[in-house]
Amino acid sequence: MAPRVLVSDELSETAVQIFRDRGVEVDYMPKLGKDKEKLAEIIGQYDGLAIRSATKVTEKLLEAATNLKVIGRAGIGVDNVDIPAASRKGVIVMNTPFGNSITTAEHAIAMMFAVARQLPEANVSTHAGKWEKSRFMGVEVFNKTLGVIGAGNIGGIVCNRAVGLHMKVVAYDPFLSEERAKQLGVIKVELDELLAKADFITLHVPLTDKTRNILSAENIAKTKKGVRIINCARGGLVDEAALAEALKSGHVAGAAFDVFEVEPATESPLFGLPNVVVTPHLGASTTEAQENVALQVAEQMSDYLLTGAVQNALNMPSVTAEEAAVMGPWVKLAGHLGAFVGQMTDEPIKAINVLYDGAVGEMNLAALNCATIAGIMKATNPDVNLVSAPVVAKERGIQISTTTQEKSGSFDAYIKLTVVTDKRERSVAGTCFSDGKPRFIQIKGINIDAEVGRHMLYTTNEDVPGIIGLLGMTMGKNGVNIANFTLGRTSVGQEAIAILYLDQAIDPKVVETLESTGMFQQVKPLEFDVA
Repeated sequence: MAPRVLVSDELSETAVQIFRDRGVEVDYMPKLGKDKEKLAEIIGQYDGLAIRSATKVTEKLLEAATNLKVIGRAGIGVDNVDIPAASRKGVIVMNTPFGNSITTAEHAIAMMFAVARQLPEANVSTHAGKWEKSRFMGVEVFNKTLGVIGAGNIGGIVCNRAVGLHMKVVAYDPFLSEERAKQLGVIKVELDELLAKADFITLHVPLTDKTRNILSAENIAKTKKGVRIINCARGGLVDEAALAEALKSGHVAGAAFDVFEVEPATESPLFGLPNVVVTPHLGASTTEAQENVALQVAEQMSDYLLTGAVQNALNMPSVTAEEAAVMGPWVKLAGHLGAFVGQMTDEPIKAINVLYDGAVGEMNLAALNCATIAGIMKATNPDVNLVSAPVVAKERGIQISTTTQEKSGSFDAYIKLTVVTDKRERSVAGTCFSDGKPRFIQIKGINIDAEVGRHMLYTTNEDVPGIIGLLGMTMGKNGVNIANFTLGRTSVGQEAIAILYLDQAIDPKVVETLESTGMFQQVKPLEFDVA
């Protein structure tokens, strides 16, 4: 059955056609996003929801989205999506952070020129029939110092354009490497140095607790007198009231803002001040950018729904289509290892440790970790998936660690999972052979070779004669057919394990019968999703 996607905001017809061409059913209802009740009424029918900014994806809406797997935001901002609620629901949230990068960077450069030459005010004056040539004395950007706060995707493009304008560029970004700074032709500095040196300052960081009011009253006071400040990133990065005071005092010579702390911005301390250029969040508003992000979100959502590839997700590790194809068996194995331990563990889990040996250690470990954690959590919460499981684990205070090592044994690669509780540690290891089928290769330190079946029975016992006969006789008396079995032991007469592959789920009474014999330390029926 083909996946279904609802487009509830304006999206180009080309983007809608991409869904159809890829084999995804799509309903295009561009006005629906503004009708909360109607949207909630029908959202349960869809696997995907494609939006812009008009649709508000709230926790209440997500409760009604019983089949929803992915939300795609055509654009970078996801302020209209409750990402924590989506994560708990197991819904991937994607955006398109690169589709409007050039457009936003160009707008920042345009705003810099506008405030440097007072173009908007000069335009209004000239339209009014005045000829105030001496009033609008501007400054050149040539040879001036531009301070770029945030040198990521958009900030990096701004740096490139500014270097082309023969500006001196200094950048503050904790994640900017010296090598990348050299490639951009900029000097990496700390924030205080940037504030002291820059003739122009432009911001290109997301709004977080750390970046909120990064240009506070205190930091604005540290800037060079006559500085001009441009913000085309996010409202809230600059203390607008403090900036207004600095503009009035003459310490700041001008400002250009495309974003505001409250939007739509019908009022602001910056409005009405001389040499302040303001635009209504136009950073991504070009024909090319709007088309690019629409096409991107359609491709990304189709890829995920059809192949499992995850791109530009905000609440799950990205997995390319190529990775998804190669990693498929390993993702299944990670889930099975987690499912085994999850079903075997009755006590609260304190820690999850995952060891990746050999070639698997070079794969997308974040995605494999998600699959492992999901397998564990499903034992007590069947509704969790790769998105929600890490959230559930974090809420429970479970410590998660990952280790990689070079090939250390007879297998080219394997995964070993260890779960720690207050009472014990329990471990299981597995690998994928050339046939792509996941196998358990070690349980409790005992080497085995066991495929994964839908219905399995796991037992532990002292290595004595008669155990296999006892298991077979008990299953036969209760009408349970054994399809196959695997045995393992530490050494003669020591601890032994048996794994039976059954044709159907086992009745609890059969477990009770086996336990009553006193021959087994543990008898545990297991279920695995082997579809």
